[in-house]
Amino acid sequence: MNYRLVGKYMGYIMLVEGIFMIPAVLVALYFGEPATVRALLISICAALLPGTLLSRLKSRESISMGEGFVICALGWIVLSLIGALPFYISGMIPRFIDCWFETVSGFTTTGSSILTNVEALSNGLLYWRSFSHWIGGMGVLVFLLAIVPLSKGNGEPFNLMKAESPGPAVGKIVPKISKTAKITYLIYFGMTVLMIVMLLAGGMPLFDSVLNAFATAGTGGFAIHNSSIGFYESQYLQMTIAVFMALFGVNFSVYYLILTRHFKEAFRNEEFRCYWLILIAASLLIGINIMPMYAGNIPQAFRDSFFSVSSIMTTTGFCTADFDRWPDFSRYLLLIIMCVGASAGSTGGGIKVSRILLLAKHLKAQMNQMIHPRRVSIVRMDGRRVEDGVMFGTTAYMAAYLLIAMVSMMIISLDSKGLVTTISAVLCTMNNIGPGLDVVGPTGNFSSFSDLSKFVLSFNMLLGRLEIFPILFMLSPDVWRRKRMPRSTVRAQEAG
Repeated sequence: MNYRLVGKYMGYIMLVEGIFMIPAVLVALYFGEPATVRALLISICAALLPGTLLSRLKSRESISMGEGFVICALGWIVLSLIGALPFYISGMIPRFIDCWFETVSGFTTTGSSILTNVEALSNGLLYWRSFSHWIGGMGVLVFLLAIVPLSKGNGEPFNLMKAESPGPAVGKIVPKISKTAKITYLIYFGMTVLMIVMLLAGGMPLFDSVLNAFATAGTGGFAIHNSSIGFYESQYLQMTIAVFMALFGVNFSVYYLILTRHFKEAFRNEEFRCYWLILIAASLLIGINIMPMYAGNIPQAFRDSFFSVSSIMTTTGFCTADFDRWPDFSRYLLLIIMCVGASAGSTGGGIKVSRILLLAKHLKAQMNQMIHPRRVSIVRMDGRRVEDGVMFGTTAYMAAYLLIAMVSMMIISLDSKGLVTTISAVLCTMNNIGPGLDVVGPTGNFSSFSDLSKFVLSFNMLLGRLEIFPILFMLSPDVWRRKRMPRSTVRAQEAG
């Protein structure tokens, strides 16, 4: 392990976070919130001072895949620890474990909360809380790749992007990783601005529009009102948010193909088609199932159904209706799509539609192989053969996912919250969704859980956002053992 290299990247991450806190200071100043300004300024110093020192560390070695995973996992932990300081220093959230839970939930775009009255937060902290979604949605390392010339060796940018980007495989939009990161962030920024404009057109105040757009773009779902999006009675505003939630759950490479007029290639994407098929089918089935509850108001039933499915499948977590009161069929279907999640390469969480497709295709291939032993069964996605490494990685991910989920449920069950609450609390945090069922339903929160449970659930959020392996790599003692590089390799790198 190259400790200097890891330290240098931690410095970069701290610097970026410190700079990202500055707009929250301006918001607090505008609304006249001196306690929040003080808390944010102290937090900025806590980020910028060590960040400046660490970023000056010298290291000429290129980054390995293992080091990329460690930098990613450790970076998100550092990001969350510093991001929790404004809440704790201001006293708005008195206990640090609660500050940590709330901040991890923000950066991992989960949206689970310990707050019983979100409207009691200052405007500056509301801004920072929602902006953490926007930062975490695309990823801070991807942002670094877009703005900082970090490449000093072969594979370094790709190893970082692979560690942070969601999905079974990482594809490049263009040959250069740095340019891929820039294009991705430009699309992300452009869609966010477009959403703000459309919310403003519907009469939503500017402050609300910006914060709701941050939470939607990052598919995080931190609400700024206790009744979530149900606070806005306008059907236009609710449906605008519902549509944008669905749009941010699409692989961003599809948008690049559309912008470059490669329409056939974009709409031929199997994951893209399957994603919309699941979303539309689930919306129709739930809409039909809940229709009797709406006393003949059929349009409202389907609007609430589409909003809830879009919110849960993209792992955003906004709500306009208490779906925990819906019939068992609808709640069960929501639980399924909660696990399926959004598309790879999007800001959404969950297992990802592409992994579900790969597993289904792999199962079919194995059955064909058993029926016809002499036939060579090949798994293909979008007409191209899926590499064995991607298939092995997908099955390993699912095995790790199930094992961690079962262990987490066993620990959370010590709080005796009930089976439905325990299962949904683990699933909604591991899949970065936010609300679950029963105690942690749309009208509930996580404040009543023990400190141990909050720590485990926070850990699950990080596992879900980083897709397990970076965290497991960081916890492996073998990864941290420093291996000295051959002198000839070091000299070659220094010469380059």
